[in-house]
Amino acid sequence: MTTSQTLPELVYAAQTAANASQDRISAILEHAQGQPLSNAQIEDVNSETVAIELAAVDIFTVFEARMQRHFKRGPLSRKVEARLSAAGHDDLAHRLHQYYLAINVLKHGTGASHRELLSAKTPMFAVLQAAEGPARAEGAPSGLIDVMTPRFFDGLADTILEAFQFLENGQG
Repeated sequence: MTTSQTLPELVYAAQTAANASQDRISAILEHAQGQPLSNAQIEDVNSETVAIELAAVDIFTVFEARMQRHFKRGPLSRKVEARLSAAGHDDLAHRLHQYYLAINVLKHGTGASHRELLSAKTPMFAVLQAAEGPARAEGAPSGLIDVMTPRFFDGLADTILEAFQFLENGQG
């Protein structure tokens, strides 16, 4: 029988994978030296971007699943945010809410979460308007949240780990 990985181990693994994708994107862009990307390079950048998006969605979903035991049924992220705020951790509550919205946008596209992020006075990360025209192709990046900035995934990982520590240390 194998031992399941802890949430911090899973977060670090996801962060390592996301950073590797970001490094590959940087190498492609550096190799292009400001010239237009070839179709193959565009496909590679899109593939790596989708990998980061999927890793973000997956690790947030794992966080929610693992932390659900601290609460009765219901929307976990909102309950964690409420506990964090009640304990005076407003910054962490705000960051968790912003990432919750971003993950919803990555999973579902435009909607209430996207509108809330677009209307944020001080956004934590780049949120883009939905492009007009046909729906995105299967396997294409969402194009609504800029996950390619290095701080996006690192910030997500830090936020998850801080909320995890808060809940696991009996503060939640």
